Order: sequence, then C-alpha cells, then structure tokens
Amino acid sequence: MKTIAKFGMTTVVIIALLFSCKKADTYQEDSAAESSTSTSDIVSSSAAVEKKDSNHKFIRTADIKFKVKNVAKSTYAIENATVKFGGFVTYTNLQSTVHDEIQTKISQDSTLQTTKYSVINDITIRVPNTQLDTVIKTIAKQIDFLDYRVIKADDVSLKLLSNQLAQNRNAENNKRIENAIDTKGKKINDVMEAENTLAAQKEQNDSSKIEKLSLNDQINFSTITLQLYQNQSLKQEVVPSKDNNTYKPNIGIEIIDALKSGWYILQGIIVFFINLWPFILIGTGGFFLYRKYVKNQSKI
Repeated sequence: MKTIAKFGMTTVVIIALLFSCKKADTYQEDSAAESSTSTSDIVSSSAAVEKKDSNHKFIRTADIKFKVKNVAKSTYAIENATVKFGGFVTYTNLQSTVHDEIQTKISQDSTLQTTKYSVINDITIRVPNTQLDTVIKTIAKQIDFLDYRVIKADDVSLKLLSNQLAQNRNAENNKRIENAIDTKGKKINDVMEAENTLAAQKEQNDSSKIEKLSLNDQINFSTITLQLYQNQSLKQEVVPSKDNNTYKPNIGIEIIDALKSGWYILQGIIVFFINLWPFILIGTGGFFLYRKYVKNQSKI
C-alpha cells in the first residue's frame, strides 16, 4: 500500500509540474497579445481621425519609425493595405546593408561565407484623409518595436480663404485691364505695357489656382512616411574556393575552429537533453519505484 501511495504522489507532482509549465506558456502568449494591443493603441491617435467640420480644413501627416520581424513581408502587407483603403505608394526604397563578411575554409575546395546584414525600407504612402486612422491601425499590426510616431494636423482654412480672395482680386484686375486695352489702348507702347501687366496677372492667378489644387489634394489625401527595419540577419552559404592556397587557414585557425565546432556540438547535446527533462524525470521516478517494488517483493 505504501508503494502505491508513493507512486500516486509522484504522479501528482509530475502532473503539477507539467501544468505549471503549460500555464507559464499561456501567460507568455497572453502577455504577447496584450503587448500587440497596446502597440496598436499607442500608434493610433485622435489627430488622425477625420472630423466633420466645414469651418476647418486639415492637412494630416504621419511619420512612424518601427522594427518588424521581416521588412520584406511587412512592406508587402503595408502596400496591400494602402491599395485596399484607396491609397497609393509614392516612394519605397527596400535595401540591405552588409555589416560584415567572413570567409572560413571548411574543406580543400569549399569555403563557408558568412554575411551579417540588416534590411531597411523607407516608404511614403498617400491615403484618403477619412481612412488615415484605419490605415495607421492596420500598419500597427506589423510593429514589433515602436521607435516613434508623429502625427500632425495643420489647419489650412485661413490659407484657403486667402488664396480664394487673391484669385477673386486677380480676376477683377484682369477684367479691368482687358477693358482698358479694348477701349483706351491707342498707342502701341501703352498696349504692350497693358498686355504685359495682364499676362503677369494671369500668371499670378494660375499660380493661385495651382496652390489651391495642391492644398485640396493634401487635405483629401494624407501622407504617411514610414521607416521599417529588422534585427541584424545572418546568412551562411558554402561557395567553391577559387584558390586553395589563398583560402587555406593556418594550423592555429584550424584548431580554434575545431574547438568552436566541438563546443557548439556539446551545447546542442546539452540543450537536447534539457528538452527531454519531463521524460527523464518520469523515467527516473519509475525506475526507483520499480526497484523499491522489487525489493519489497523479494522480502516477502
């Protein structure tokens, strides 16, 4: 009976350990979810929300820098989201920067080429003003670490009004000059001077119209500037040696490489057995219980 009781107690302890590990994993997943939600909340802003106000016109811009898991995949996701919400990409510069390149001789005719590099991308997108907050929240799903986010909402209502008044004045001046040319222009010099003045007035009026169109375009479509980056990456590939003598390391380097390789193998073995700790624990407990059970049987 004592043997059965001890066996039951050991089983309960093992189950409790396994349950605690599972609970810890669940806690980590919940923490990751909370972190993702908080990032989305931080990136979003009331400044990015379009308000129905006829008295105020805003030019909204956003500037965000953040780290992602994979720059290329996040870039494609952001570009697809931009098109989905009626926007377009005006600039993207995806590139890799090599920080270090190491060549290690692994055989007489092969060399291991190790490249340390980082991937970055600068993106500029334009989205409908009414969709700015939605697009920013969609982009936030790609964020692994936020460096900064700046959102601006510039009120250009008075600038639009000033531009419209200038256009009205130019139009009235153009009419007066045209009438003066038609009714009072007698001398060629007077006519030429009036024509030059009229041309200058029309050019100024055209500039005002273009400025108004530009302001309206910036009001209707917000500009988002993004800087994406990821952790430094490592790429290894075996390439053929061009010259055996050139790439052949000396005996000291070979010994150091051998020690490193042996250490990495030992680490792998240790990690492998650590991953098997539940089975080792159960097996050890079962072995001792079995030995004790056999001893009790032999005494009987």
